[in-house]
Amino acid sequence: MSNTRSFIAWIFIFKVGCSLCFPAENNIVINNSSSSLMGVPSNLPKQTEILDLSQNNISKIHIQDFASLQWLRSLNLSINRINNVANASFRFNRKLECLDLSRNELSNIECHFLNNIISLKYLDISYNRFLSLTLGKPFGFLKNLKYLGLGSREAIKLQKNDLKEISRNQLQEVSIGLKYLSEYELGTLLVLRTTKLHIVLPSAGTSALLSKVLHDAFTSSDTLKLSNIDCSQTCDNYINGFKALGNVRISTLLLEELTLSWLEFTSIIVPIWNTRIKNLSIMDVTLNNIRFSASQHSDRVLESLIIRRIGNSVFYANPSLVYDFVRKLKVENLTISNSNQLFLACPEQGNHFKFIDLTDNLITSDFFFQDCNSLNLLETLILQQNELHQFYKLSTMTQYMKSLKHLDASQNKLTLDEKTNCLWTNSLKKLNLSSNRLTDLIFTCLPSNLEVLDVEKNNINIVPQRVNNLEMLRELYLGSNKMVRLPECSNFRNLEILYVEGNSYHEPSSNFLQNCPRLTRLNAASNPFACTCYLRDFSRIKENTQVEMVGWPESYQCAYPVNLKGTLLKDLYLSEVMCNPVLLLLIILGSMTVLAVVMGLTCHFLDLPWYLRMIYQWTQVKRRVMKTDLQQLHENCVYHAFVSYSQQDSGWVKDQLLPYLEERENPFRICLHERHFIPGKGIIQNIISCIEESYKSIFILSTNFVQREWCHYELYFAQHRVLSEHSNNLILIVLEPIPQYMIPSKYYELKLLMAKKTYLEWPADKSKQRLFWANLQAAIGIKLTAATEETLL
Repeated sequence: MSNTRSFIAWIFIFKVGCSLCFPAENNIVINNSSSSLMGVPSNLPKQTEILDLSQNNISKIHIQDFASLQWLRSLNLSINRINNVANASFRFNRKLECLDLSRNELSNIECHFLNNIISLKYLDISYNRFLSLTLGKPFGFLKNLKYLGLGSREAIKLQKNDLKEISRNQLQEVSIGLKYLSEYELGTLLVLRTTKLHIVLPSAGTSALLSKVLHDAFTSSDTLKLSNIDCSQTCDNYINGFKALGNVRISTLLLEELTLSWLEFTSIIVPIWNTRIKNLSIMDVTLNNIRFSASQHSDRVLESLIIRRIGNSVFYANPSLVYDFVRKLKVENLTISNSNQLFLACPEQGNHFKFIDLTDNLITSDFFFQDCNSLNLLETLILQQNELHQFYKLSTMTQYMKSLKHLDASQNKLTLDEKTNCLWTNSLKKLNLSSNRLTDLIFTCLPSNLEVLDVEKNNINIVPQRVNNLEMLRELYLGSNKMVRLPECSNFRNLEILYVEGNSYHEPSSNFLQNCPRLTRLNAASNPFACTCYLRDFSRIKENTQVEMVGWPESYQCAYPVNLKGTLLKDLYLSEVMCNPVLLLLIILGSMTVLAVVMGLTCHFLDLPWYLRMIYQWTQVKRRVMKTDLQQLHENCVYHAFVSYSQQDSGWVKDQLLPYLEERENPFRICLHERHFIPGKGIIQNIISCIEESYKSIFILSTNFVQREWCHYELYFAQHRVLSEHSNNLILIVLEPIPQYMIPSKYYELKLLMAKKTYLEWPADKSKQRLFWANLQAAIGIKLTAATEETLL
């Protein structure tokens, strides 16, 4: 619900503590405050546990209004116009623990509606229009009551019998508004049994009336809170009342909402100081004029003094009197915060300061406590949220504080622009410098015996590799800086706690833990992790170490690459193969080797090289055929091809070659020496004539061929034609493998052709012969001129 936060804020004002009425996470909360309601809504969920109906216009509470809310625990009806609550309004709300009816129009304090609320712990009926504070009998049955708020906006009298109904109950806190008190019977407040008492003092009245109230208030509880000390008109009654204090019971006093001058302020404080009070807290003070004068002091040492929110209603103020007052204070623990105009001088010798908190003021480091050698007992100094600028001045301020262990200078404007020999006290153990403007140079200007260092929310990019004088450091807080790599633990051998959340770490390595043997807690959450192989070891850090990982696993997510954005590091999986280059290379080489072996075996068993070679030859022949210019052919070519072969291979020529070439739909004209040599003509002349009249010359190569001398002549003349015409008309067919050593050395032309010339191999496998004939047909298959075709026919 949108107003849940404001409702929770209301819950916090329950002075008994959060444990009584603060809603748990699973409570059903209904917030209908400031909704202009004229009555209690009738459609409230029956499971409602926390209900806020404050700041509306409700005037009456009826019996049936809350009858269905059996689980109701907290009910806020404050700031309405309620003038009547039916007697049995809460009889069904057995679990009701917190009820706020303050600032309404109730006039009858008998409160019979309380009869059935046996679990009630918190009850506030203050600032109504009661004509007296005589509590009714129902208050006597509230055995679990811990907090009670009383008071009226009408003039009332207060007598002993008024509070007798709660005199048997041990309460934690009672708050009574006596702002309009007209008469008081001495001893009335003494009937209360409470740990803490809050009195809103009368705004007017005689000194005697105020003295009686203060007398009883200071002797009725352990902790007393007094508010509404308004000296705008006169302060004599308050001053006289505090001066009249004798033996007091309380040990802790809280003063709130004071409006007075500095002289009146000190006149009230000094009498209180002289009592047995140990702890004094003063809040919301307004100094309303410029009547400053020398202050009185007490020799008694106070355990603690807290002053918060001091302001001036006038522009001018004399700081020297404030200096004098603070310098002479005898107190062990001093807190002055939210003053915004505080100037604090060095205390006198012999002071008892052990703790000083000066949060949220206007202190600068230029002169504050410089050369102050009187704070020998000071152990803790808190300077949060001030105007400190020079880090070097901060260090010199501490050089005489021989007992200082903890210094907090966070939320200032500290800078350090150059390396400096800082003058720290040797006793300092804990230093908080978070939320400043410090850079990497801060590590050159730190005290030597530090055990805890907080430099979160600065401008630190890196921790230098060599950091001196920090061997005692146990806790280091570096969150929300600009660091891109983790600090070297070798610089901090005793480090136990390291916070580096909210930086710019992309791929932190877990190897730094090897130099941090004592590390027990690590916070590296909310960094932009790049989930690559470099991050793999870090993503397993929770599994491989006993170090406590703060924020794990929900705050450790991948930012890069995009496909892994939002992935938790604990769920990140990167295989060993991806992240090990040597292993990946071995796998690739092994795979390639296996693939090569498999391909080799496949080629061997399937004759794949032969098929590839034959296909290559076919494509090459086709390419040459496409480039051939038919006009360059000899016009006297009458044969498609001349075939040269050994007589021993004539069987293959006549049974395989000639039938395929001559017995087809478009037959080739083949020239053979035994058919076309002209009788009476010389053999060499016949060979030359046949070769010149044939477009192609086919040579059937075999061991028989190389042993036939005339075959060599035919090949010689055919090669000579090729060279002279720059043609490519030789076709070599190898019937069987011919080793080079079987070719006679005198046939070197044949060796050259066998080495350079692409040839066709006759396959014994019939399944491969179709590809052989296709290649041969492509090699021969160029049509002759039309005239030549007619001659052939």
